[in-house]
Amino acid sequence: MKSKIFLYLFVFSALIALYLFVSSNNFQKEMDSDIEGLQNEITSLKDSLQKSQLKILDIQYFSLENNDDALAYYDHLNLQDPVRYIEDKLLETNEQKGNNPLVPYDGMESDFKINKIKVLNHKWLLADFSDGKYWGDLVIKYELKDDLSVDFTLLDHLLYTRSN
Repeated sequence: MKSKIFLYLFVFSALIALYLFVSSNNFQKEMDSDIEGLQNEITSLKDSLQKSQLKILDIQYFSLENNDDALAYYDHLNLQDPVRYIEDKLLETNEQKGNNPLVPYDGMESDFKINKIKVLNHKWLLADFSDGKYWGDLVIKYELKDDLSVDFTLLDHLLYTRSN
């Protein structure tokens, strides 16, 4: 009787050991599969990040902040951020009652005001304007003078048509 108990105990222990071995093997395979999937995802994300960074560099190509030759025109003015200064001066034209004087259209829903600005270099900028429903773009020539005044001259404009 005593020998049968040891035999049953041995068989039971062997079955538990076999179960633990098989389950740990399956667990290890799942973990390896998960690790491989995560490594592939990391590689994909790194590639995506690199493409995004290249796209940002491409977008920033026409930008005063990244054009040292154009920024050299403003070294003598001791401005911390010439782009911000020019944008602020252009946005000040919105403060007048009625349409912005640089927008050659009369607002249909309300007054046309300048919303977004992209300073291209030391002479030109692009601006977006809207009245809340209709919108358009402006190409503006500007001149930042030594007394820190800015003259804006409209070069071209475009008003988008609404399609329903």
